[in-house]
Amino acid sequence: MRTAPDDAVVGAVFAALADPTRRRIVGALAEGRPVTASSLAAELPVTRQAVAKHLAALRDAGLACAESVGRETRYRLTPAPFAEAMAWMAGTGAGWDERLARLERRLAAG
Repeated sequence: MRTAPDDAVVGAVFAALADPTRRRIVGALAEGRPVTASSLAAELPVTRQAVAKHLAALRDAGLACAESVGRETRYRLTPAPFAEAMAWMAGTGAGWDERLARLERRLAAG
């Protein structure tokens, strides 16, 4: 039996993804290779310090994790919180689909 999505996790995911720069960082992390804040900053129109703050927000939301390799900190995407958010969206969408189907049946009958 599937449990309901964790509301705190879902809220953290949506809050983190509300920022367009963080969404771009998530896109870069989704390519699969661990990246550094410096390499991300080279691809974005923001400073390395700004990227580091965005990465911290993504880490706080559980969407990214960091690993120290020598003197570098490399970041990678952690997809589990996305699954929680997707489950919430699917459940909410299914509820609306059901309501709309009932309305359509009522309008057709009446």
